[in-house]
Amino acid sequence: MTKQTDLGGTFTFIGTSLNVHRMGYGAMQIAGPHVFGPPRDLPAALAVLREVIDSGVNHIDTSDFYGPHVTNQTIKQALHPYTDDLVIVTKLGARRGSDASWIPALSTEELTAGAHDNLRNLGLDTLQVVNLRVGGLEGPADFSIEAPLTVLAGLKQQGLIQHIGLSNVSPKQLAEAQKITEIVCIQNLYNVAHRDDDAFIDDLAKQGIAYVPFFPLGGFTPLQSSTLNDVAASLNATPMQVALAWLLHRSPNILLIPGTSSVGHLRENLAAATLQLSPEVLTTLDSIGAAVDK
Repeated sequence: MTKQTDLGGTFTFIGTSLNVHRMGYGAMQIAGPHVFGPPRDLPAALAVLREVIDSGVNHIDTSDFYGPHVTNQTIKQALHPYTDDLVIVTKLGARRGSDASWIPALSTEELTAGAHDNLRNLGLDTLQVVNLRVGGLEGPADFSIEAPLTVLAGLKQQGLIQHIGLSNVSPKQLAEAQKITEIVCIQNLYNVAHRDDDAFIDDLAKQGIAYVPFFPLGGFTPLQSSTLNDVAASLNATPMQVALAWLLHRSPNILLIPGTSSVGHLRENLAAATLQLSPEVLTTLDSIGAAVDK
């Protein structure tokens, strides 16, 4: 595949030399069903990851608790040695039970072991960006993150981590974190219908901090919206493409990490970066979030 000429423009993580295209790739779906166990089709998973790089994407989001271990090992198998401009962002703060459950893992021992697992399974000497995952998939949890973040700051001082971000956090938790270390990105639930972080995104943009939304089309229960479907049909696009394009229009600090295990679906997602939305279309799409809030 010829490299995409437009992947939503670029963004440089604050305080770093890491410059990425705004359209990235989330590797969550590389693992098996429910993000657990090996891929259904390993050759297909390897092909998707290689297509990611061939298409010009230079930002991959992952974690060693995807699988667990499987996703990172597959990334390494497909892409190592990595291209010089590739930025791999990973997460710490959870582990998987034998029943595929998601279990918080925020102790010093768990975070340290998780960092070393990521390094080993990705084949890296240092992790470029690590997000501390502290809330649940449904949103932030209201507790102090000082203790686990201090552990990550220590790993940063040791040279195992270069930069730190946060996942599933509130503005209050960001303010607490910034007293401990520089924060380069926030990864929270946000999409055209779920707009709780609107003010947060605007504040982060003023600070130059990246915002990386997950579940751009509603997640495990995809957004059902006749408005979104009608807009997509009028633009000869898919609802996912429109949802992604809306996010790119929403704020210049938003980076996208749509995931897929299909090369065809990957190409569809990346094509969303070229989709132009008129002011009238944006107003129509904004009405989806307003309707959900009522």
